[in-house]
Amino acid sequence: MRAERVDHPIDHDQAVDTLRRSYAAVPTGEPVRLAKRTSNLFRPRSAPRVPGLDVSGLNGVLSVDPAGRTADVQGMCTYEDLVDATLPHGLMPLVVPQLRTITLGGAVTGLGIESTSFRNGLPHESVRELDVLTGSGEIVTARPDGEHADLFRAFPNSLGSLGYATRLRIELQQVGRYVALRNVRFTDLEALTDAIAEVTATRSWAGETVDAMDGVMFSPGEAYLVFATFTDAAGPPSDYTGQAIYYRSLRRRTRDVLTAYDYLWRWDTDWFWCSAAFGAQHPVMRRLWPARYRRSDFYHRLVRLEHRHQVAARIDRLRGQPARERVVQDVEIPLDQTADFLRWFAGAVGMNPVWLCPLRLREPAGAGSARSWPLYPLRPGQDYVNIGFWGSVPIAPGAADGDVNRTIERRVSESGGHKSLYSDAYYDRDAFDRLYGGDTWRAVKDRYDPDHRLTGLYEKAVARA
Repeated sequence: MRAERVDHPIDHDQAVDTLRRSYAAVPTGEPVRLAKRTSNLFRPRSAPRVPGLDVSGLNGVLSVDPAGRTADVQGMCTYEDLVDATLPHGLMPLVVPQLRTITLGGAVTGLGIESTSFRNGLPHESVRELDVLTGSGEIVTARPDGEHADLFRAFPNSLGSLGYATRLRIELQQVGRYVALRNVRFTDLEALTDAIAEVTATRSWAGETVDAMDGVMFSPGEAYLVFATFTDAAGPPSDYTGQAIYYRSLRRRTRDVLTAYDYLWRWDTDWFWCSAAFGAQHPVMRRLWPARYRRSDFYHRLVRLEHRHQVAARIDRLRGQPARERVVQDVEIPLDQTADFLRWFAGAVGMNPVWLCPLRLREPAGAGSARSWPLYPLRPGQDYVNIGFWGSVPIAPGAADGDVNRTIERRVSESGGHKSLYSDAYYDRDAFDRLYGGDTWRAVKDRYDPDHRLTGLYEKAVARA
């Protein structure tokens, strides 16, 4: 591993100046949006009336410090580009969200998760400091302590309602050239949650180190945990970027090996399993489907086209099929409630497979305990499982669009959990404020965006502004 700091030739100051000028040009009273080519949001939003903020120069890696295991990264840098800069040094971010075009700033202000989250928490927990363009048009540097500690704590899950990150300094971790996988089947959900608790506590399973852990439930009687170990010595790696499909391998193989790069993007090729909705998993179609288009951002473009033109919905109506409700959610459920929630979900909603990603707020060395994050208040010391389900269900006769999502929201709250806000939400304002730190948000909003130029958190997440 090279020890020297590696700087990348980017005119960051010029990019920030461009951003600030574009912000100043937005007329008072008009909504502020980022002018970006990709999005991983599933919330439909009102059409903008004015140009978005110019973030075209804020998409790179500024420097990598292999000795200090840190990187300075611009807010619009994708994890795909960030990983390309860190892997040559044998390093990776502490948490790499599973889709290539998620940006670092987006993962911090909108949350993210992956298989290292059982020991490293969420992406914002590896941030040491960040520069933020606030609603007042100023750039402030927020750190865990000091003048802007309130913004540092409230920024995660603020969804751009408090400002936009222009630069972030994050911690990195070592990773081997390969990742060795063990796919362990469970026919009992309590046994699965017991295994999660054991691995979270010991970071090992059956005498082998576990560096990363996630899983898939196909049904309450068939679920898998994947225990991953970073290594420099492994057998020939598998390839799931061609005809083979990663999630199907869990049922066929008990052991597997991937390169570190392919492991980080193992879910992206087929957007977990959602590429099946476009025919991309059919053997004939897959051979014809260009490899450069087997990636999550291309599938998401297809979804946006469907939202705009409703082609599939019109075909369903012509066929006499019922309308469908989009159910696209990631929810965090306390570990001791996870088995009951999964059984309920299988019976009440019936979507499968679902993704399982254990989570525990990070406890940095020497910090004494994990920090709390008021706009997404998970409990320090509590084990959770992120449950991801992405698809649609028929709208039952007499039901309204959104009823299934509302039922899920109630069940998540009854289970002591939270749900991410990248997709549809139906909470009333009082419930939303109670669940997502409304009092803290308002205090920080009044300080850093006193004229409330940036769209509010509730308006973004629920009202789709």
